Amino acid sequence: MATVDGLEHARAMDPVLDGLRRGVRALPLGGARDALHGRWLGHPLHPALVQVPLGAWSSAAVLDLLPGKRRSAGTLVALGLAGAAPSAVAGWVDWAELPAPHRRVGAVHAAANATAVICYSMSLAARLRGRGIRGRLWGFAGLAAVGAGGALGGHLAYRQGAAVNHAEAVSRVAGSGWQELGAVADFPVGQAVRRRVGEVPVMVVRETGGQIRVLADRCSHMAGPLSEGELSGGCVRCPWHGSVFRLADGWNVSGPATAPQPVFDTRVADGRLQARARQAPHDRVTG
Repeated sequence: MATVDGLEHARAMDPVLDGLRRGVRALPLGGARDALHGRWLGHPLHPALVQVPLGAWSSAAVLDLLPGKRRSAGTLVALGLAGAAPSAVAGWVDWAELPAPHRRVGAVHAAANATAVICYSMSLAARLRGRGIRGRLWGFAGLAAVGAGGALGGHLAYRQGAAVNHAEAVSRVAGSGWQELGAVADFPVGQAVRRRVGEVPVMVVRETGGQIRVLADRCSHMAGPLSEGELSGGCVRCPWHGSVFRLADGWNVSGPATAPQPVFDTRVADGRLQARARQAPHDRVTG
């Protein structure tokens, strides 16, 4: 753990990684960028894609330990190599939208996986030449490399919280009752103001027509402050990584965020604004 934690602070990597990040973000992907993030899926696509190479290579290792399974193991090695490419592309697109400490760990994660691809390429080449023992040895080396990469991927997801929904708990910690945010006159038209509903920071926007929108302030992507973002066309753009959310319902119009932003119901009583967390239909208690 101390070694992995040290990667997060390895600033010597930053000049190279910053250039790589600019290159990835400059790729002319268009709408495919959001698809690779997994916005259509509701969560990141990369973890789903990695199941193909991981599953194929793990299965190949098992078959390599059994007699008479050389051809089947080789087929699985080839399948894993085919699945590694789209997985890597989705991973790099996600990586380019992460903070610096995450990018440092992510770069080593990618290097370990690239090493695995090289090992499995050597394994497949050896198998095709009929050198079964060498092919199996290269395969086991590749499995060790991809295992190390997977451990770093787990650190990214579960320790650093990369690409998880950072707004998932809002409806639970905000409470269910109405809470006062202040006098309506305190909220200038067309500007975002930061307030709190219970323990949850929220962004309040009073629109020209008098409608007042309240969204959780911390972006679902990486908890960026939406109240500091740009308002345009009934949406807000996160100032950190550019995710765009619709003010009316919190829908993530564009990524890298893959989850909508929690929305709060509002009402005005005696000239003062009140808000409460809007619960999903399956969370509401009826009686």
